[in-house]
Amino acid sequence: MKIGVPKEIKANEHRVAITPAGAAALIEAGHEVTVENGAGIGSGFSDEQYMKAGATLSTHAGSIWSQAELIVKVKEPIADEWPHLKKSQIVFTYFHFASNLALTKAHLDSGAICIAYETVEGPSGELPLLAPMSEVAGRMATQEGAKYLERQYGGRGILLGGVPGVAAARVLILGGGIVGKNAAVIASGMGARVTVMDVSIARLRHLDETLPVETLYSSRHNLLEQIKQADLIIGAVLIPGAAAPRLIRRTDLSLMQPGSVIVDVAVDQGGCAETTRPTTHADPVYTVDGVIHYAVANMPGGVPRTSTLALTNATLPYVLELANEGWQRALRENPALKRGLNIASGKITHPAVAESLSLPHVSPESLL
Repeated sequence: MKIGVPKEIKANEHRVAITPAGAAALIEAGHEVTVENGAGIGSGFSDEQYMKAGATLSTHAGSIWSQAELIVKVKEPIADEWPHLKKSQIVFTYFHFASNLALTKAHLDSGAICIAYETVEGPSGELPLLAPMSEVAGRMATQEGAKYLERQYGGRGILLGGVPGVAAARVLILGGGIVGKNAAVIASGMGARVTVMDVSIARLRHLDETLPVETLYSSRHNLLEQIKQADLIIGAVLIPGAAAPRLIRRTDLSLMQPGSVIVDVAVDQGGCAETTRPTTHADPVYTVDGVIHYAVANMPGGVPRTSTLALTNATLPYVLELANEGWQRALRENPALKRGLNIASGKITHPAVAESLSLPHVSPESLL
C-alpha cells in the first residue's frame, strides 16, 4: 500500500506521525512510504534518517495526498488540507469530530475513510491510541499549571509544592482517567494537595489506593465546594467520541480565587469549562473573570520528541494492519480498530460523534 506522511501544518505542531524506525517497519512489510521534506525536523528526525529507512521524500504535500492510499497524521486535517481529501482514501489520525461541525462536514463530503485514534477502543474500554498522548498531556497539565500560578504570568504567586511552614497549592483534577491520573502523579510528586473527582467509584478507589491524593465523587455540589479552594483546576474529562460535559459554568468563576488557573485538557472535545476556547502554544492563555485559562488543543506538541516516539509505539501495529489487510478486512478482524471508524463513504459511523452534532449515523458493519 502507498502510505503518505505529510508535514503537520497546524499552528505550533511539531510532532510527526511516524518515526524513521516506524517507516522502516512498514517498508520491510512491503509498503511504500512517502514523507514530506522536513516533516520530522520538529521531533528531531532528519530527512536523511527517513531516506536511510527506505522512505521516499517529497517536497509537495499535494503530491503525497494525491498518491497515497493511506494518510497517517497526528492532528486532524485543517481547512487548507481539506481540498486534498479524496474518495476512499484512508486517513488515520486524531480527529475529535464531536466538537467541530465544519471539520466533520468536510470529511463527509470528501468520501474519505476516517479512522480516529481517539476512539480506537479495546474490549475493556481502554483507548490504546489516546493513552500515550493522554499521559503526556496529563503530566504537562500540571507542569503548565504550576508555571501560570507564578506571579509573572498573572497567577496567584503560589509554589505548587509550598515550603516548610507554608501550605502547598490545592490542585483539583476533574476526571480520574489516564489524563487525570498522570496529572495527579506529577502534582502529588511536586508536593501539592491534590483532589481527584470522578463519577466512577471503582476509579476513585484505584486512585485512592495507589496515589497520595484525596478522592471525591463528582457531583455539582461537591464541585462548587472544591473550586472555591482550588488554586489549579485540571480538566481531564473524557467521553470517547463525544463532546466533553461542561462542568464549570461561567458563573462558577466568581467562586474562584483571582489568579487561579484552569488547564482544560478536554479542549479537543470542546472543553469541560464553559469559558474554554482553543489556544495555541504561541498564545496559550487568556483570562476570564480573573481566572487564567490554558487551553492549548495540541498540548503534547510542545514536547514533540517524547510525543512522537510514544505515539508511533502505539499506532504502528494498527497502521500495519490497515496497510497489510485494507481497511475493511482490518476492521472486520479487529473490533478495537472498528470502533475507531468515525466517517466512511460520506456517512458518520460513530454514534457519539453523530449525537454530539445532531447528525444521522449508520453502523460500521453496514459498510464492511
